[in-house]
Amino acid sequence: MDEFLQSFKIIINEKIYVKDPESTDLGKKIIEQSILLIHEIGIEKFTFKKLGVVIGSNESSVYRYFENKHKLLLYLTSWYWSWVEYKLVFSTNNITKSKKRLTIAIENITMSIEEDSTFSHINEVILHKIVINEYSKSYLTKEVDIENKNGYFVIYKRLISRLSMMISDYNPEYAFPSSLASTVLEGSLHQFFLKEHFPTLTDCHEPQSPTQYFTQLVLKTLK
Repeated sequence: MDEFLQSFKIIINEKIYVKDPESTDLGKKIIEQSILLIHEIGIEKFTFKKLGVVIGSNESSVYRYFENKHKLLLYLTSWYWSWVEYKLVFSTNNITKSKKRLTIAIENITMSIEEDSTFSHINEVILHKIVINEYSKSYLTKEVDIENKNGYFVIYKRLISRLSMMISDYNPEYAFPSSLASTVLEGSLHQFFLKEHFPTLTDCHEPQSPTQYFTQLVLKTLK
């Protein structure tokens, strides 16, 4: 785990992009502005032509980095899950008590997001909102099985696996650690969505929070 922290770099499956956007200033600008534009108008209305106008370049320059907007969405969401994984590993490193480690992990996965100045071209707060509203559209497709085989969702799956292992460490006899872990990850996005759009369907309003809800849910389930 120490080796993970020392060598950490957000690495996205190279099959998702044509050219690594982190390798050039234009690529970073494409990522930065696509986050803002998708948040503003949604992935359905988002086009490379509209993005080109925002970045002051032809849409053909965007195609040099991404084949289509689906691949761009996969890139953005993969980046987000990798960032969450980094925070989770960093915050639980050297925590020996399984309950405390699990509680911290749940907090990292379900908490409201604050901007991380480490990545100046990526607004994590807005990216989190995109993940809440758009992430399911990246895998609810006819091509999901092929894309899964190509490793497009490996970071997302690895994050769930980490949480699943912490659940098993806390209660080795619990029979559904992966199911519970995926419920926490997906459920937290759903609770944030409900807070924003269907507030009467959730109890996660101040002073309550999704973190409090899922921490209580997991710990009581594992008793």
